[in-house]
Amino acid sequence: MFVPRSNRLLNRGFCALLITQFFGAINDSVLKQVIILAVASGGVWANQLGEGGQAYVALCLTIPFILFSGIAGQIADRISKNRITVLAKIAEVGIAALALGAFFAGNLWACLVVMVLLATQSAFFGPAKYGMIPELLAEKHLSKANGSINMFTNLAVIGGTLAAGKVYTHYSSGFQSSESEAPINPEMLWVPGVILVIIAMIGLLPSLFIPKLKSFDQPQPIDFNPFRPYAQALKDMAQSHLLLVALAWSFFYLLGMMALLVLPDFSTLLQISPEMNNNLLGVLGITIGLGSVIAGFISGKHIEPRLIPVGALGMTLFFILLGLAPLNFWTVALLLGAAGLFGGFYIVPLQSLLQHLSPPDERGRFLGTANALSFVFSSIGALLVRLFRNDMGIPANKVFLAIGALAILGSGVLLWKIRALLVDPSLGKSTSKEKS
Repeated sequence: MFVPRSNRLLNRGFCALLITQFFGAINDSVLKQVIILAVASGGVWANQLGEGGQAYVALCLTIPFILFSGIAGQIADRISKNRITVLAKIAEVGIAALALGAFFAGNLWACLVVMVLLATQSAFFGPAKYGMIPELLAEKHLSKANGSINMFTNLAVIGGTLAAGKVYTHYSSGFQSSESEAPINPEMLWVPGVILVIIAMIGLLPSLFIPKLKSFDQPQPIDFNPFRPYAQALKDMAQSHLLLVALAWSFFYLLGMMALLVLPDFSTLLQISPEMNNNLLGVLGITIGLGSVIAGFISGKHIEPRLIPVGALGMTLFFILLGLAPLNFWTVALLLGAAGLFGGFYIVPLQSLLQHLSPPDERGRFLGTANALSFVFSSIGALLVRLFRNDMGIPANKVFLAIGALAILGSGVLLWKIRALLVDPSLGKSTSKEKS
């Protein structure tokens, strides 16, 4: 029996989704951040990828989303999204078990393979996760729901990031030095994998409480070509404002990826420990979450697109100030927090518009394509960091000047293109017909 959309924001299904997403995001964050710390300056694997090696780690995270989001979106339009969620969480437990072995072996390349597998699992979960929100809740709750899920995700990222610093400290104590990767304290090598397995098992439980959701009959079979589904989806999205909204939404992840990859190098600039450096990442995450919640409540029972330019201008200003500010921990933390707050204002209305403008029977396909676009943009961000840091030798703090310049140029062009939608979101409604 299918459960109708709820008029209550905090119903059983949405709460279960929030908790499931929370623990999944923690696992993603712990795995990614432990590896990033290990390959950053002074890390136990620093010599294996060289300076700026964090960009390669980021690519391992982004490429599976680009390859598989289109397929995942098609599946989400054919199979009940709650069923996809349960299967994805079961897969996460198995992948975490592989991570346990990879970390114990002290093998960077095995850990990167595990990261690719976990990113693939997340790619298949993504369209179902965001696509089920309009199925679980009445449309009037979309903005608050997206604000809430962004807040929970960012709290999870904070928790995972902060935990990763401590996990990495224990893990690195199992190695002799960054020049010698031979383990000298093997019992510490179990720590990351055991934590990942426990979190994955906890995250599986709430997924079982998401109610059964509708699946849609599709006339076309699933196209397993990684790229061909995107071509048709992009063509269909271009018939309305949906494609431009997806591009503006994805652009946020280009800026975010650049900021996240540059921040680990602030350990050296600010002469702080990896744990203190993780606090900067935590500040960025918590303020994006806080900004998302505030944006949801400002929007009330509607989508409020006018928050998008406010968020874009705020991010631009504070990213530029980060590039100009003195190298002081509290100054950097304050400016990062302000940028994150405005980032929440920017992302929530765009995310809500993506769901609002997508027809229900094609929502998975369109959200999967938007997800892939966001990771294409993330990959571009990772490559730009590599270019600025390695090839051009730009100091980490000055990279924020480039991020600010990109923010004003990119968001300015995209917001001009959707200026009519900023006044009236209904103007961008897709003309596709909902199937009965």
